[in-house]
Amino acid sequence: MSNTSDFESSDSVRTAKPLPYAQYATLSQPLELEKGGRLPGVVVAYETYGTLNAARDNAVLVEHALSGDSHVARHNDQDDSGWWEIMVGPGKPVDTDRYFVICPNLLGGCRGTTGPGSLNPATGRPYGRDFPVLTVGDMVEVQRRLLDHLGIERLMAVVGGSIGGHQAMTWAVRHPERVGGVAVLATSPRLTSQALAFDVVGRNAILRDPHFHGGQYYDKPKGPEVGLAIARMIGHITYLSREAMTEKFEANRLEPRNVATEFEKTFSVGSYLGYQGSKFVERFDANSYMTLSLAMDLFDLGGTPSKLASTFKSTKCRWLVVSFSSDWLFPPDQSRDIVNALVANKVPVSYCEVCSAGGHDAFLLPNEFPIYGEMMRAWLANLAQGAGKTTADEEAPGPNSIFRQHRLDYDLITELIPANASVLDLGCGTGGLLSRLQARAHPRLVGVELDERSILAGVSRGLDVIQADLNRELAFADGEFDCVVMSQTLQAVYDVERVLLEIVRVGRTCVVSIPNFAYAPLRHMLAVEGRAPKAPGVLNNDWYNTPNIRFFTIADFEEFCRAKNLRVHRRVALNTELQREVLEDPNLNADLAIFVISKATV
Repeated sequence: MSNTSDFESSDSVRTAKPLPYAQYATLSQPLELEKGGRLPGVVVAYETYGTLNAARDNAVLVEHALSGDSHVARHNDQDDSGWWEIMVGPGKPVDTDRYFVICPNLLGGCRGTTGPGSLNPATGRPYGRDFPVLTVGDMVEVQRRLLDHLGIERLMAVVGGSIGGHQAMTWAVRHPERVGGVAVLATSPRLTSQALAFDVVGRNAILRDPHFHGGQYYDKPKGPEVGLAIARMIGHITYLSREAMTEKFEANRLEPRNVATEFEKTFSVGSYLGYQGSKFVERFDANSYMTLSLAMDLFDLGGTPSKLASTFKSTKCRWLVVSFSSDWLFPPDQSRDIVNALVANKVPVSYCEVCSAGGHDAFLLPNEFPIYGEMMRAWLANLAQGAGKTTADEEAPGPNSIFRQHRLDYDLITELIPANASVLDLGCGTGGLLSRLQARAHPRLVGVELDERSILAGVSRGLDVIQADLNRELAFADGEFDCVVMSQTLQAVYDVERVLLEIVRVGRTCVVSIPNFAYAPLRHMLAVEGRAPKAPGVLNNDWYNTPNIRFFTIADFEEFCRAKNLRVHRRVALNTELQREVLEDPNLNADLAIFVISKATV
C-alpha cells in the first residue's frame, strides 16, 4: 500500500471543527454588488494575531485562497494548526510578535462569513443558488468595511496567494492610500483559459449532481457530495505538478492506499484524489465552492501589457511578487506580466521565480520555504523600518547571508555614477553596489539578478530586485534610467550584442566592467604552459567551473563600441591582484576594465 505521507497535501491540516478564536463583525450597511444584486448586510468571520501598536501602523492583512478560512495559524499550543502555519506566527516570517495580523473569511465562504449557506432574510431559508454573483472587488469591499469597523486606516501590508493574491492586488488598485505594501504568491492578473476550463468542469460536476436540488439541499438528507468531491479532485490535479505526481505515485502506481472512498482506487493517484475529494466534502459547502470559483474566474486586471499597466497606474506601494517554476495553474509568465506592468509605472517591486517541483501548492508547502519564506520576512521587515533605511554595507548583506566578497570595481563605479541618478544594476548579485548607492539616497535603485539566493540577499538589504535572464529579456522603457550598470556580467551573456544595445537604450549612460582575458598571466598560461588561463584576481575560476562563456579583451570591447557606434566616455583599467589602476598598456597589464558608454549622438 502507498505510504501515508503520499496523501498529505495543503489540505491536511484543515478540518470542519469549530473555530474557537474566530471573531464576528456585523456590517449592517447594505452591500451593492458589482455584478448586480444586493446583500442587506454582511457578517464577517475573522481572526487576529499579535497586537496593534499605538501608531496603528503594523497591521498585516492575510488573504486566504479558494478553500481557506480565517484560521491562518494556531493561537497557542492547544490550538489546531492553520492553513499557513509555516508563514504566520511568533518569530515566523509574518511575525505575530511584531505585526498585527488579520485574516478574514471570504465573502461567499462557508466558515462564518455571509455566503450561500447563510439565511436569506427575505425568505428565512438559506440563500442557496439565490446568492448573488460575487467579484473579488466585492470581497475586498467587505474587508475594507471590516477594517473601518476595527479602526485601522492603513495597512502595513496585504499578503496572499492564488485568489488571495487577487484580493491583495485589488486592495492596491482600489485603495492605494490604505496599503503600504503588497506581497502576492502564485497568482495572476487573470486566469488562463486552461485554468478556467478546469473550474468550469468542477462547477458542472456540482450542478449535475442529482442531490444538488437547484442549490437548496440544506434541508435534504444528502447534498451534492459526489459533485463537490469531483470538483475538488479536479482541483487537486491542478495544484500539483507533474514532478510532484511522479514523486508521490509513480513508484507504486498500482498500490493504492486503502482509504474509505467510493471513488476508483485502481491506482495510487486515484486513491489520493478520492481521499482528498471525500475529505473536502466534510468541511466545505458546494454552493460556496461555486460562488468563490466563479469570482476567481471573473477576476481580470487586464489581458494585455498596456491594459495591465493602466490598471496599476494608481498603485504606489512596495511590492513582492513570487512565482513557482512548476506552477502551471498560475504560471510564472503571468507573475512576470504583473512585474512588467509595475515596472512600467516605476513602482518599487521585487520578484523571484522560485525553483520548485511543488506546483501551485508550493506557496503553502515547506519544500522551498527557506527561499520564499525568508524573502517574505525580509520584505516585511523592510516595510516596517521604511524603504531605503537599511544600514547594510557591501560586506554584510545580512546576519545570515553566505554571500560575502569584496568587489574592487565597486569603489570606482560608485564614483562614476552621478549623485541623484536613477540606477539599474544588471546582474546585481547580492546587492553590494546597490547597497552602497542606497546610502547616498538615489531616487530609484533597481537590481536585476537570476540567482534566487542572491535575490533573497538583495531583498534582505532592503533593495528592489527583479529576477530576469539577461539573455532573454530586459523589460524597461527607453531612457528609463539615468545610469545602467553591468558589472562583471557580460562574460556570462550569450547574446552580447543585443544586451549591450539594450542597456544603452534603457540607460542614458552605462557603466560596464569587464574581465580582460588578454591579461599577461593569462597569456602566459595559455601560450607557454598550454593550460586554460587562470589568475588570482577576478579571473580565478578553473576551466571546469567557470561561469564565463565569453573570452574577450579590452581591445575587443573597444572595437565593438566603435563598430556599433557607441560612445566611450571613460575607461578605467585595474589590476585586481595588485589593487591599483593600470595606466600603461592596459590590454596587457589589467585584468579588469570599467567603461562608461552611451549611444553616440548624431
